[in-house]
Amino acid sequence: MYDLYGSLGNLAVLKNRKSRAINAENPTGEKGKGGMAASNLGPSRKGSPCLKDIPSGATVTLADIEGPGIINHIWITVTNKTTEADCFVLSDLVIRIYWDDEVVPSVESPLGDLFCCGFARECTVNSIPIAVIPNRGMNSYFQMPFRKRARITLENQHANPIPAFFYQIDYCIVDELNDDVAYFHAQWRRERLTTIGKDYVILDNVKGRGHYVGTYLALTTLERYWWGEGEVKFYIDGDLEYPTICGTGTEDYFGGSWSFAKQVNGKTVEQNYNTAYMGYPYYSSHDELIHNDYHNDDCLPMRGFYRWHIQDPICFDEDLKVTIQQIGVGHGGLFERQDDVASVAYWYQREPHNPFSQLLSKEYRRPR
Repeated sequence: MYDLYGSLGNLAVLKNRKSRAINAENPTGEKGKGGMAASNLGPSRKGSPCLKDIPSGATVTLADIEGPGIINHIWITVTNKTTEADCFVLSDLVIRIYWDDEVVPSVESPLGDLFCCGFARECTVNSIPIAVIPNRGMNSYFQMPFRKRARITLENQHANPIPAFFYQIDYCIVDELNDDVAYFHAQWRRERLTTIGKDYVILDNVKGRGHYVGTYLALTTLERYWWGEGEVKFYIDGDLEYPTICGTGTEDYFGGSWSFAKQVNGKTVEQNYNTAYMGYPYYSSHDELIHNDYHNDDCLPMRGFYRWHIQDPICFDEDLKVTIQQIGVGHGGLFERQDDVASVAYWYQREPHNPFSQLLSKEYRRPR
């Protein structure tokens, strides 16, 4: 049987597996076929380092791997804009992953959001499963096992061709996987305007056995005052009106406290941070990519957070639903809010899984 999880503790133990990698120069990961493309420097001298000019509307296959195996690492980088006006590449590209010949994806997300870079803007993310460094170098270390087949696609919903798309998928071939090994899933959602008094749904309609391993939250605040009193709830195995797990507040769920606040020259400033399992890597109230001579760059405040349940997975045997409240506090006390909330949920479960709701169009995935 294959030992799925690696660590420093077993690094010296010999591995019963075959290492492979897929990129633009070796799109099948075939043994002894890496780096064969020729450049002006000659054969095998960086002749095809990327996919070039992916047409608008096209879907390309990044990987199609026969199992059993496990994807250990994905690295991707791409431009964030193709013109001054077309600066939403990270939300216009959609990545999907299919396991074992399924016809609906187990992973579906705008590219940036999957790597904790919402709002079509990159930021530095320094955590154990996801790292984005230092300028759109997007890395995933979520282990993704498969028994029969793994297929990864990229759809270009951007208005223009993507001039260069760089990627590498590192995986290994194994003899077999343990029966208790589950499949990786990730789903993006958004409500551009939440409903007063109704919790935003991060994940729902999950049936079967598995464990929830992470949340990315991209929050655009639409009202003034403090926004982070909403509690994250986990409805597990038949919970209806009340959840089994209910947190104490939004900043608490992401590991922070006291509004992330510090005082700078008499003004309250929220502090960003990156840690192994939780972080607040992004804040901006400005449009950082576009310049226009006729209007300024003010935006509604945008905040990005991640929380990995690696040491504390949320386990379920039958079903799971995850929500977060929109509750604020001001001078008059607590109040119900309406904000613009997007999220990615990350979890493992046995297949088959229920199909996801239809992904919003690119216009409704873009930041305000």
